[in-house]
Amino acid sequence: MNDLHFRLAEKTEIATLVRLRDDAARWMLAQGITGQWQPGQLDEDHFRRVMASGEVWLAEADGRVAGAWELWWEDEDAWGPQPPVAGYVHRLMVDRSNAQPGVGRLLLRAAERRIAATGRALVRLDCLSGNARLNAYYLDAGYRAVGHKAGKPQPGGAPKSFTLLEKTCGSVAEAEQL
Repeated sequence: MNDLHFRLAEKTEIATLVRLRDDAARWMLAQGITGQWQPGQLDEDHFRRVMASGEVWLAEADGRVAGAWELWWEDEDAWGPQPPVAGYVHRLMVDRSNAQPGVGRLLLRAAERRIAATGRALVRLDCLSGNARLNAYYLDAGYRAVGHKAGKPQPGGAPKSFTLLEKTCGSVAEAEQL
């Protein structure tokens, strides 16, 4: 998958991000993964807010969006107040109509390299506690469960319980490949 390119999303692409998120939610529901994401749950304002305080990245292959993710520099709702030692990955999304198998892992690695490039030592994310398949995916990608957060507020929904996962970043030299 050498033809996968990463770049910051632009404000003109917010509708694409909403579509990507809704398509990912529909795919989860079709796979029997309920309780995670729902179509229509996040709107354009959500992505505008993230772009104002963090980063939203797109992955492209052959000129088409293959996936995206959000990168936050703090996540007090899940992790509480923390020193600036981590980046927080949210909404890792793959366009299943365009992406080849393995793209999700490549997106995750790109997020890890971006965080390492800032000098932060840890990549953190949270995963719905009841989603065994997704928890296993992140554990297989080298993350380790370091805690649990009950009652984390959700955009457009009731609070939920999450597993907190983290991984040590790769080297800055690896990060420069992004």
